[in-house]
Amino acid sequence: MVRCGPSSSHKERALVRFEELAMPLFDSLYNFARWLAQNPNDAEDLVQETYLKALRGFASFEPGTNFRAWIFRILRNTFLGSCSKLERRMTQAMDSEEDLPVASATPESLLIGRSDVDAVRWAIEQLPVIFREVILLCDVEDASYREIAEILSIPMGTVMSRLARARKTVRESLRSAPGGPRSVEFSHQDLFKRNGMGQIDESRNQRNVPF
Repeated sequence: MVRCGPSSSHKERALVRFEELAMPLFDSLYNFARWLAQNPNDAEDLVQETYLKALRGFASFEPGTNFRAWIFRILRNTFLGSCSKLERRMTQAMDSEEDLPVASATPESLLIGRSDVDAVRWAIEQLPVIFREVILLCDVEDASYREIAEILSIPMGTVMSRLARARKTVRESLRSAPGGPRSVEFSHQDLFKRNGMGQIDESRNQRNVPF
């Protein structure tokens, strides 16, 4: 008898393996989606669609490679696919501008106090997507330059250039804000952790992932 497709047991093993790899990333995916979409309902839809696409395409994932980068890339591409053509053209135009000097391996310090978290959040939310996503992946998700390059499908040099530009824009936004920032220095990672910028809405943990 000719087999027409994978056996049921094979599908079950694939599903178990997918869940093992994907479920630990749920919080990070939702957090990244919420920053990109800037709306909790849209973020939930984005994450659900990402999981469905990732599950359907799981056979194309190469074992031993970076699953986190693979599924983050799916989420990011899904988000971009939902953007209007005008937004995509603006993104491409911004990306074609002359690059700034690349960021150093050690993140620069932001002049910011604990009470200024709202100002930081606002400044990051005003960034174009291509800059917002790179600063979030680096400073919230602690992704390496190489991993970010894989997620965004861009060279590492472009990652560093975008990161430098994003951080410069955030600094300028904070310094131009009424009252300006405090004179206490925190690294980018310390800033996000101290102010809970990487925290997500715990209530959505009650929702079911669609698979």
